[in-house]
Amino acid sequence: MECAMRYPTLACSLAATLGGALAMPAPAAAWGAIGHRITGAIADENLSGVARAQVRLLLGEEDLAEAATWPDDMKSDPSEFWQKQASPWHYVTVREGHAYKPSDAPPEGDALTALPRFAATLRDPKASVEDKRLALRFIVHIIGDLHQPLHAGGGNDRGGNDVKVTWFGKETNLHSVWDSGMIEQRSLSYSEYAHWLSRKITPQQVVSWNVRDPLVWTAESIALRKTIYPANPSISWDYAYQHRAELDDRLERAGIRIAAYLNWIFDQEGSAPRPAGK
Repeated sequence: MECAMRYPTLACSLAATLGGALAMPAPAAAWGAIGHRITGAIADENLSGVARAQVRLLLGEEDLAEAATWPDDMKSDPSEFWQKQASPWHYVTVREGHAYKPSDAPPEGDALTALPRFAATLRDPKASVEDKRLALRFIVHIIGDLHQPLHAGGGNDRGGNDVKVTWFGKETNLHSVWDSGMIEQRSLSYSEYAHWLSRKITPQQVVSWNVRDPLVWTAESIALRKTIYPANPSISWDYAYQHRAELDDRLERAGIRIAAYLNWIFDQEGSAPRPAGK
């Protein structure tokens, strides 16, 4: 009853399904606000006409850059749904030497099990507007998360949160460096950063990155993850220079794939949402 009063139907359904499970300790939010907004802004520029109209029907004036941070913003909500049930949907664990299998997902789920559930909601003509809004915002966010290499963790250091480093002399952890440290070090707004990246993306890259399979995105993140642990925990300019192109590549790919995934969902017959507020 409390869930029905406070959360959309989809959230209640997921909470009921997963409510008996204990949530695993969650890593810090992938990319941070600036990184997620960059991926949302790039996605906005690559939506099809149909998908753009569908997003506008659901979110009104809210663009994908704004929607991208919503699941992290809601982590401040003290309710059990946001503190436990939804927390594991931001990352996936793939242990060293193993390929991900759906049966490996923990009982509470993960990013790779949550994503198709939200996609199904957006394609369900009977789903409520509230459910579709929640699903859309989570899809944008989860795809961004899966492109952060430490959100495809190996299960031994909480996605780099336990790897202590100093970043330009400040004590932090490797996860935080990839979430926000290297992005903020560029001293750009999210719109400036997104513009810089967008103008460098070629048509050939848009075509080659137009992959809707989350397992492909995750495999790329795992391959990169294996190369980013520093030998010396004191990192600054050299580390940023070494990994800058890789960081930008992950942000670019995430933006293109958010758009590709939404284009695929909304171009399916019968996926149209009702107008916002209806």
